[in-house]
Amino acid sequence: MRSIWIAIAAATAMLAAPASGQQWPARNVKLIVPYPAGGNVDSAARIIADKLQEKLGQPFVIENKAGAGGMIAGEAFAKSAPDGYTLFVGANGPVLFATEINKRDAYDWKKDFLPISTISMTPLVLEVHPSVQANTFKEFIDLAKREPGKLTMASPGPGTTNHLLSELMQSSLDLQWVTAHYRGNAPAINDLLGGQVQFAFDQLTVSLQHIKAGLFRALAVTSPHRLKSLPDVPTFAELGYKDFDGQTFTGLFAPAGTPAPIVDKLHETLVAILKDPAVIDKFEKLGGEATAMTPTEFKAYLEREDAKWIPVVRKANIRAD
Repeated sequence: MRSIWIAIAAATAMLAAPASGQQWPARNVKLIVPYPAGGNVDSAARIIADKLQEKLGQPFVIENKAGAGGMIAGEAFAKSAPDGYTLFVGANGPVLFATEINKRDAYDWKKDFLPISTISMTPLVLEVHPSVQANTFKEFIDLAKREPGKLTMASPGPGTTNHLLSELMQSSLDLQWVTAHYRGNAPAINDLLGGQVQFAFDQLTVSLQHIKAGLFRALAVTSPHRLKSLPDVPTFAELGYKDFDGQTFTGLFAPAGTPAPIVDKLHETLVAILKDPAVIDKFEKLGGEATAMTPTEFKAYLEREDAKWIPVVRKANIRAD
């Protein structure tokens, strides 16, 4: 009888014990995505979810929780148990800016989010409608200075990296233009195609086809190096504007307090996934670059981005609609 009770106690202890790297995952893992299905962040999450399931033997299930610039998803994630069964695939807005723009202390990434690794980096391209009399970035600046307030920039929403880059450029170069906010990239680009607005900073995946077709003119990209898909378009750094390096990241996070063996296992697996040529190709088709960082590197990157962009948000007094 005593041996039965010992066996029961041992089994109960195993169930109650926190998950370790060896035991995890023993069931489905949820990946919270702060945007609707179909966008860059959602696509990135689905690419890695399939591969994580393949390598770790359990389903990685996407849960799209859109709203409030990603803050609804961020808040739900921050309240999750740190057991490795709820993860977050986040980007600049939901992680760094949403709480500041919405003026709500719903979560603090420095306290509530445990960075595991970046997944991808996606540069922005400064593109103009063909009616704009500027073939280079210098000509664009000269035009904006000659006619302050005449140009209109299409923004996919307040507080996006696209919008913040626009605000930083105006402040740094003493420029002035009108910002037209849209609910996402698609309507913004539709109006740029129609000439209702004159330019945009946009993710390459959305605009490459239009640039190739001659419907937009690309003047510069925010990547640290020239892009294979636009080899003739200079980087801002090449042009002497290294501060205009705004890229959108996607990254994987666990709740703060998640056991180190789980974090290590996730990181090791994700790094292997992001070296897969087929995965690299998928991200290139999204206009991004598969990019892995260590948790320490990723945290340091987020701290630099926070220090760079939060002052821009406050100086421009950016608020959610």
